[in-house]
Amino acid sequence: MRFGLNTFLVSPAFTDADLPLIATFEKYGAQLVELAIVEPASVSVSKLKSALASSGLGQPVICGAFGSGRDLRGSPSEVKNATHYVSELIEIAHALGAKIVCGPMYSRTGRSGAHTAGERESQFDQIALGLEKLCGKAEDAGIMLALEPLNRFETDCINTIEQAVEMIDRVGSDALKIHIDTFHMNIEEADSGAAIRQYAKHIGHVHASASHRGLLGEDQVDWTGVLGALHNVGYKGDVVIESFSEDNLVIAKAASIWRSLYSSPEQLAVEGLQFLKKSWQQIEQTK
Repeated sequence: MRFGLNTFLVSPAFTDADLPLIATFEKYGAQLVELAIVEPASVSVSKLKSALASSGLGQPVICGAFGSGRDLRGSPSEVKNATHYVSELIEIAHALGAKIVCGPMYSRTGRSGAHTAGERESQFDQIALGLEKLCGKAEDAGIMLALEPLNRFETDCINTIEQAVEMIDRVGSDALKIHIDTFHMNIEEADSGAAIRQYAKHIGHVHASASHRGLLGEDQVDWTGVLGALHNVGYKGDVVIESFSEDNLVIAKAASIWRSLYSSPEQLAVEGLQFLKKSWQQIEQTK
């Protein structure tokens, strides 16, 4: 089990200019860094490898961002863009020794609307076809692709773990897993702990996010239930804190961050990591 931080906490898009964040996150107490790479061309793999080697944060996680123009259920050009983008992330992950590429790669974030059963079936078939190709590349590189269900206000496509499992079953690749996020689960799941226990074998990555995107433990997420369920099912993967600062205007708008949720990224990072480690330790002691 490793506890880490996503670079969205500070940067709207990780680039070479953000390389110092790796050492900063290590100072905050992170055991890994999740690199939110929006534009692969803005990242130098050689510089990244050097920065990671100089720190104790080896084997990062690669997080994708699926904005306008990247949509596996979209137009042919949008599908092409999304496929090329995820392929580049797989290549970067492989070069860095990373094992996971995560995110809501099935659709453009923010796309929402009502669909007939037939339209939804057609969209799922199109997404599955795109993911099949990407999973083939991921399998060859030894990379896991982890699909992140988002809440209903950010997508109409995959909102729950159950829906993500349906997509995994359609694709039929061992390289495809689920990336759960406590923020989205708090909105969409009837019981987050129960969902984790039911679909444990499909869970490949975890985001720890407060229900209000602020300080962990000072929110409405059932942390005892979530972490207890992860412990019960023997989850051994990473748990990464994801939040966004109102100072990052692009991300703040996309995530609807309209007020200060904490005093500084350092506060959220340090206190959040301490909260997770202490909570996990307490769960282990009671089992």
